[in-house]
Amino acid sequence: MSGVDASIALPFLGFVAGIVLGYVARANRFCTMAALEQHWYGSDSTGLRTWVLAGSVALAATQALIHFGLIDISSSFYLSSQFGLTGAIMGGVMFGFGMALVGMCGFTAVVRLGGGNLRALVVLLVLGLAALSAQRGLTGQLRIRIVDNLAIDLSAAGDQSIGSLVSYASGMDLRWAAAIVLVAAALAWVFADAGYRSKRGQIIAGCAVGCVIAFGWLVTTWAAKHSFSPVQLEAGSFVVPVGDAIMQIVTYTGTIPDYGVGLVFGTLAGGALAAWRRKEVRWEACDDGRELSRHLLGAALMGVGGVFAMGCTIGQGVTAVSTMAVSAPVVIASIAIGARMGLAQLVEGSVMAAFRRNGGAAHTPAE
Repeated sequence: MSGVDASIALPFLGFVAGIVLGYVARANRFCTMAALEQHWYGSDSTGLRTWVLAGSVALAATQALIHFGLIDISSSFYLSSQFGLTGAIMGGVMFGFGMALVGMCGFTAVVRLGGGNLRALVVLLVLGLAALSAQRGLTGQLRIRIVDNLAIDLSAAGDQSIGSLVSYASGMDLRWAAAIVLVAAALAWVFADAGYRSKRGQIIAGCAVGCVIAFGWLVTTWAAKHSFSPVQLEAGSFVVPVGDAIMQIVTYTGTIPDYGVGLVFGTLAGGALAAWRRKEVRWEACDDGRELSRHLLGAALMGVGGVFAMGCTIGQGVTAVSTMAVSAPVVIASIAIGARMGLAQLVEGSVMAAFRRNGGAAHTPAE
């Protein structure tokens, strides 16, 4: 690969990784919204365990690559010493609520679009534009005031990784120990269910998703070392990269697409391939104006919320987990709260139902 310009290779590498990600997700129904809904309303934790497995594998693989000196992700924005707590909470709740309104996150929308789901197309267009606004536009001015300007400074610990924070508090280097404990605890919960241990497809899916994230860190680290231009270290997210993909399509940016854009298009291709092989390709659209309006609102909330929280169910739920960023558990919990509130509004008729002990019948609004 030494003869290949890194800036040109990155989108192609992202595309390849995306094909794997999209195919595995479509073939094994890897969907965070469905996982949460089945857990709450169907007492089925299969999807949730697969999601946790993906994060665990990503964490183990990423930390192993760091330990052996194969990658250096210290400059990743997930490990910034400035921890935007307000954004993690507010953005996570917004994202989760929006995800419930449309029945899918940005990642799942890309996968479903590959099978002909036009609702997913609406979601991605609005999510991408809302994300660009929150990152660079008018909404971004609000983000600066209520997130960036209120960020907690963790520079004394070096960065915001749980390993660094524990090491700083104890006075000893416990980063590797922290990673081992987190992975062991997560895997113990995942495989504590005897029924899940027999679900080979789900286990393969979780491991594959986690490995794709680690692969992203590996190739972007390689590119950062060999490129003459700055390269953003990234591994997988479906908020801002969706907006960047839209920009690459509609206008000449003067820049080569990055790894994230390649990952988005690859995931679309992988989802399409899986849908074709499973004979699931069919056009789907909103039934009426009410459903369309719900998708528009939900997508906008996900776009803005995803930028405020600096990630989505994949960006924070798997990628940030792989770095042990302290933002990950905060955002994940906030997304779960938002999703529970959104489902309570749709299924039970009131947001307050989310705080009652018993839920109603299962229902997926986007399907």
